[in-house]
Amino acid sequence: MSTRAVFTRPTAAQDPIDTLLATGRERHRAGALVASATFGRRAMLKLMHDPKQLVDSAAIPILFTVLFTYLFGGAISGSTGEYLKILLPGVLSMSIAIVTMYGGARLALDVRSGAFDRFRGLPVWRGAFVLGGLFSDAARYLFAAAIVMVLGLIMGYRPGGGVPGVLAAVALVIAFGLSLSLVWATIALVIHDPAVVLSIANAVLMPLSFASNIFVQPSTMPGWLQAFVDINPLSHVATAARDLMNATGDAGGAVAWSLTATAVLILVCAPITLRLYSKLG
Repeated sequence: MSTRAVFTRPTAAQDPIDTLLATGRERHRAGALVASATFGRRAMLKLMHDPKQLVDSAAIPILFTVLFTYLFGGAISGSTGEYLKILLPGVLSMSIAIVTMYGGARLALDVRSGAFDRFRGLPVWRGAFVLGGLFSDAARYLFAAAIVMVLGLIMGYRPGGGVPGVLAAVALVIAFGLSLSLVWATIALVIHDPAVVLSIANAVLMPLSFASNIFVQPSTMPGWLQAFVDINPLSHVATAARDLMNATGDAGGAVAWSLTATAVLILVCAPITLRLYSKLG
């Protein structure tokens, strides 16, 4: 006499997948801020798993601060301590400006590698991917700013504006850096090639960094170069950071100019970036 095995299908309580897919389970669409924070966390996890991406964020401020202070500080300002009052806020502005290019390169890599195609199907606000990337960029800029300030304090810099002046300067420079990030994001969504994005950013940022008032006073330059320095946005941001950190009392005009430039870049580039992003695919 033979017996026949009877197989029963697992109930919803036994099968976790069926439980998750149960029609009675209430579902909520993630809000724009939550989705942006999630994408920001994704970008930060990529940094944690690939720390070499932070090498430039640390190497640039260390290299320029140490090299220029000890090579030219005595010749330009008479002492390294006096030169740090000029150099350090400028290096802070320049370091964050240069680091902004890597956000655009990261976005171009995501689009080119196909990660974007997977994210398009998610029921979240389209701009969350871009905004989340900016969140991670802000963390990278804070890291670079911390390197600059800690190194400056070790080398003997004492900000006349104290902690409030330093925090105001760092916030101003990071805001300007985020507006620059949108510029490279726009370029990345047009080109889709990380190497080309980095090349374009370098071609723009290197002249802006060195043809500025970051390292020397414009009065020592030829007239035609002074004219360029006067309209160089990085010069105005460096001046604003310098005035805030050193409490010179002349920060009003430079700060207003920097905030205006930041607002203009955001108002122009943010809609273009989101429009380009929504048309991909």
